[in-house]
Amino acid sequence: MLCSDLFFELINPRAFDMRLLFLGDVMGRAGRSAISEHLPKLRQEWRLDFVVINGENATNGAGLSGDHAKLLFDAGADCVTLGDHAFDQKEMLGFIEREPRILRPLNFAKTAPGQGARLFTAQNGRKVLVTQVLGQVFMKRAFGDPFSAVDLVLRNHPLGGQADAIVVDMHCEATSEKMGMGHFCDGRASVVVGTHTHVPTGDAQILPGGTAYLTDAGMCGDYNSVIGMEKAEPLRRFVTGMSKGRFTPAMGEATLSGLFVETDDQTGRAKTVRMIRHGGRLQAAIP
Repeated sequence: MLCSDLFFELINPRAFDMRLLFLGDVMGRAGRSAISEHLPKLRQEWRLDFVVINGENATNGAGLSGDHAKLLFDAGADCVTLGDHAFDQKEMLGFIEREPRILRPLNFAKTAPGQGARLFTAQNGRKVLVTQVLGQVFMKRAFGDPFSAVDLVLRNHPLGGQADAIVVDMHCEATSEKMGMGHFCDGRASVVVGTHTHVPTGDAQILPGGTAYLTDAGMCGDYNSVIGMEKAEPLRRFVTGMSKGRFTPAMGEATLSGLFVETDDQTGRAKTVRMIRHGGRLQAAIP
């Protein structure tokens, strides 16, 4: 569905009380610029109640600075999640303690600053729980068990009880692990969405128990690239096995990629799910 079609749907009153938007990994300056340019208008036109953005690559493709976090919040984000690059920008070690709207992975090191889950108040007064976990398969570092970590949070914040909606960001490499988390949370979360691999998948669906699911939200960045990076250096390394320089984020027009979900008024479970592709090269990719 094109974003224009989605807007046509949203201008008609609906019975669902919560409109959630999740945007995938923000990649460098191009991704930040696209967020700043488009999100304020989308938030108003789509009457969004709560917006989550994965921002772990927003600063030079590696981590998130305090200034760039503020930019995402000023554009309309209610919560920013991080990932395995959570503290690549060293200032985040202190900044995250002062900014509770930023979440680092729940199963990160126990001594890590910040929180991995938090209950937020949406613009409509409803409570939204957001949490993020790191997967274990094919990841460079060993992290704690994501399933037991999420299970504890969901037990303490049951959907339809303390939380009117629950968003789980599953940040990992393996599609199978992301799918496993979706089914593990089915009926207990409103949304389970994958991040980290920067390539949007086409499997947006509502699982049998009522949880909206997408294997990967994709990135908010320039898709004329290699997962958001300028092509020359990645290609050189693939072809020759040698490096010549650092990876740098691509600077072309960015596409906003993510997931839109409407939840049921009573249960918090998903009623509508739509993949989002706004602007850039992928705008016309959704029929």
